[in-house]
Amino acid sequence: MQSALRIDTEILPGNKIEINLPADTISTFVGQSIEVIVLLPEQKPTLERQSILHLLEEIHQQRPIGRSVKEINRDLQVERDAWDN
Repeated sequence: MQSALRIDTEILPGNKIEINLPADTISTFVGQSIEVIVLLPEQKPTLERQSILHLLEEIHQQRPIGRSVKEINRDLQVERDAWDN
């Protein structure tokens, strides 16, 4: 049967880690190979600072082109009428 342990440790100088098994771990595994999986903490992506004008320009570039205010209002009215039915 496969066993697993969760052990938290710190990164040592030289990007090394040291793992000490709990004292109650069965010591019949001395000399055997084991698999160690390292989970790194998630790093939030750094947001680059943008000016509000640059952000608005990007938003305007993503909107659909070619619809007039009249067409948009007509589409909205069609949608509203569909809600009533």
